[in-house]
Amino acid sequence: MGLRDDLERYREVGEAKREDLADFIQYGDLGRSLPDEINVPIKIVDLPEFAYDQRDRGGVGQGDPDVGDPVGEPQPQPGDDGEEGDDPGEEGGEHDYYEMDPEEFAEELDDELGLDLEPKGKEVVEEMEGDFTDMTRTGPDSTLDFERMFKEGLKRKLAMDFDPDYVREALKVEGWGPERTFEWARERNINVSKHWLDEQYDAIPADERTRWSSIDEMEDNTDQRSAARKITEEGIRHVPLRKEDERYRYPEIIEEREKNVVVVNIRDVSGSMREKKRELVERTFTPLDWYLTGKYDNAEFVYVAHDAEAWEVSREDFFGIRSGGGTKISSAYELAAAILDERYPWSEWNRYVFAAGDSENSRNDTSENVVPLMEEIPANLHAYVETQPDGKAINATHAEEVDEYFADSDEVAVSYVNSPEDVTDAIYEILSTEAES
Repeated sequence: MGLRDDLERYREVGEAKREDLADFIQYGDLGRSLPDEINVPIKIVDLPEFAYDQRDRGGVGQGDPDVGDPVGEPQPQPGDDGEEGDDPGEEGGEHDYYEMDPEEFAEELDDELGLDLEPKGKEVVEEMEGDFTDMTRTGPDSTLDFERMFKEGLKRKLAMDFDPDYVREALKVEGWGPERTFEWARERNINVSKHWLDEQYDAIPADERTRWSSIDEMEDNTDQRSAARKITEEGIRHVPLRKEDERYRYPEIIEEREKNVVVVNIRDVSGSMREKKRELVERTFTPLDWYLTGKYDNAEFVYVAHDAEAWEVSREDFFGIRSGGGTKISSAYELAAAILDERYPWSEWNRYVFAAGDSENSRNDTSENVVPLMEEIPANLHAYVETQPDGKAINATHAEEVDEYFADSDEVAVSYVNSPEDVTDAIYEILSTEAES
């Protein structure tokens, strides 16, 4: 096995050491990834190399054997017994990153969670212009297929053209004239007109009209040039182009079926949503975004933040924003409903509405407003993720109320995330509910 084989083997070992996907979702740095490029850490494996031993002072035959210091024990090195050094495990090893696209991430997550989900819902047929391969008899001048038109004219010229000198010699056969020559030309598929023969015969001097005693003598002694040979010798002076040869190119219309999905991510940004709660929301929602991007042909995302009021935000702001106001979850669902109706009609889009928070809500808002809105908003799946890392507050009842009301529904999932270890279970709960619906 050569050095190149060793290098390849160590590279394979390095890729095999990429973090378990569940560990990456629960504890990894999700912020290093992009919406269409997921960077999963790989533990770097050091390649073997030759190293110079600092304690080696010479070799056989070098130096004076009677001169020098006595050979003693090697000097202790940092990390040896009796010397201070780094304690094992204090620092993490170096990492490289394995890049995967959302499609690969979705496949890996299916394997990790034991799922095999296929995108559900509607297919949208989109008509696209393909190559200019189809033809029509009418169209703008810019799309005229002149090459085809020229070829048709050239074929006509080759089929109809004749050697005038050869036909003119047939007029000089004794006893022949335009009538007999015309019949002879028709028998040989020579496209000559009677009128042309009359004109040519009149131009022949009388003493030349009996040059040949028979047509056989003329044919044996006269070289007939084909139309192709004439074009080769003389070039093309005229190609008969006709209106019926015109063809105009237009693009082939291709129908593409695409499955489109829009995901509305809703997050509570009120004063009670502190850093640990926000982190758990990010760890749950980010993999779901990657997963659905990988599953659908076209995925779009809407991010809604709310306290007592709701507003649309960018993805960059969604996970970091925080306000000091109270909480009214229904405001987010009202805004989500308006956005979906305006931009993403239910007839054309698969819809997912994912909300997260610490389950604290203004009094009666869940039962009187949120639940009816969830029933009114058509979606493949509604989900609510409760994040409570430090213990549940007395008024944090939103998740329980939603869970109880929709207990028998296959289109609503409720998950509870109290620590990073709960994240993959929450994702499984949501995705497995979607699979059943």
